[in-house]
Amino acid sequence: MEQILISVFLIVALLAVLACGLWIGFGLMAVGWVAMMLFTARPVGDAMVTTIWGASSSWTLTSLPMFIWMGEILFRTKLSESMFLGLSPWMQRLPGRLLHTNIVGCTIFAAISGSSAATCATIGKMTIPELRKRGYPEDKIVGTLAGAGTLGLLIPPSIIMIVYGVAADQSIAQLFIAGVIPGLMLSAMFMAYVIVWAVLNPDRVPKPDAVIGLWEKIYAARHLIPAIFLIVVVLGSIYAGIATATEAAAMGVVGALLLSGVQGSLTREAFVASLLGATRLSCMIALILAGAAFLTLAMGYTGLPRHLAEWISSLGLSPYALIAVLTLFYVVLGCFLDGISMVVLTMAVVLPMIERAGIDLVWFGIFVVLVVEMAQITPPVGFNLFVLQGMTGHQITYIGRATTPLFLLMVAAVAAITIWPEIVTFLPKRMLRG
Repeated sequence: MEQILISVFLIVALLAVLACGLWIGFGLMAVGWVAMMLFTARPVGDAMVTTIWGASSSWTLTSLPMFIWMGEILFRTKLSESMFLGLSPWMQRLPGRLLHTNIVGCTIFAAISGSSAATCATIGKMTIPELRKRGYPEDKIVGTLAGAGTLGLLIPPSIIMIVYGVAADQSIAQLFIAGVIPGLMLSAMFMAYVIVWAVLNPDRVPKPDAVIGLWEKIYAARHLIPAIFLIVVVLGSIYAGIATATEAAAMGVVGALLLSGVQGSLTREAFVASLLGATRLSCMIALILAGAAFLTLAMGYTGLPRHLAEWISSLGLSPYALIAVLTLFYVVLGCFLDGISMVVLTMAVVLPMIERAGIDLVWFGIFVVLVVEMAQITPPVGFNLFVLQGMTGHQITYIGRATTPLFLLMVAAVAAITIWPEIVTFLPKRMLRG
């Protein structure tokens, strides 16, 4: 009973400090400080300093600002325009036609960005005007873009995977590789949905542009070379064992700078803007991680995670039931928190349960990324919804309704990786054997 009261007190304290508008990182530190002062005998000062320094100086975190900076550079180049020119001729014969450029474009850009919001914004900047001009249904333009934009979290390199890897002490390279097949699977599910919808509603799909021949399509595909080059540099170097995730991130930044230089879009203003944007976002994430590390330490001293894990274990839940409960938990949590906050706030409590249940932590990392993806398109705090609201002028509720079918497909994807975990674990195990 005492542990329950402590838990309720700390949850209320956290909600109170966040409701006051305090930065999330400082809010986490404040609640950790209160927990240690009131419920433990451990001196707070040296524990806070040591923990925050350790969390902020982790070598693993070096890849985080690099991947963010790479995405910022690409956001300010002509890469997205080139991708549309390269993709659109190949989509004309598919049912749903150019709606697939949202999904395929997000899939490609996700492999060189790492951010869901950046993927959604960059591809949206490219496709929304073109699809509107051709008369595609507004709800399908918005829905497919919001849903496919979440692939920026699942297809490596992924910022949220780096955050999880640091929090759970797991190999970021293995997490990256584990996300490849689920990411492509989810992309294929989105495309299948568009095809089925187009077959059932042929009158809502605009007539195709002028059909061009195979050689013209191949020639147009040259515009995809820059994106493919970066994917090979970043993911190829990791999978081949040539570079660690941190080294691959640095190579990706160099590649992005070279591409933007060749395209002629590497102006002084664009360079400074990308650097400042990456610095702001990296500092925000680092502060959240530092606060979460101290809160995790405080929770450990109070014994709450252990007691909660023991309580859930006493319920006798099967691994499937545990995953079902956690899916619902994260979906509800995603209505109020952003993805990074969801991960860092819950790992101290959730990981002991997962380890006790014997669930693979790399697999669980991909599961967490999938449910965080779902949170990106759930009102009222879905980041992709905010991005699209600014780009389209629609209300959050309209965008949320348009995205509902893709949200349900993500639920199906969670069920698929739960029933067939090899979807996630196949490539990491092969990498280890190699």
